[in-house]
Amino acid sequence: MSDESGISGHARSVVVTTICCLAGIAAGVVSAVYVGTDPAAAADTMALVVLGAFVFLQYPVYSVFGVDIADFGIKDNFYVAFMTFTLWFISYTVLLTSTVTF
Repeated sequence: MSDESGISGHARSVVVTTICCLAGIAAGVVSAVYVGTDPAAAADTMALVVLGAFVFLQYPVYSVFGVDIADFGIKDNFYVAFMTFTLWFISYTVLLTSTVTF
């Protein structure tokens, strides 16, 4: 992490984790709305496309909050993708197994 970024290491971690989690939950809800929640929707790969879009679309959001993504290494990028996937998986699974209809 560079010293001129203007954000401390702890604040950077909190911002990245929060954005990852919120992006994952939003991706789960968008997947449920766009793909659906019927049994056939569980096998639709378009939900993974929605997840991938949310993983890549959150990087510009980091610069708004003062996180320099040029400092991201492979570990940081894996963390972003993994946390987004995990929250997407949990929220989309809950929406698929409940009787939610959009």
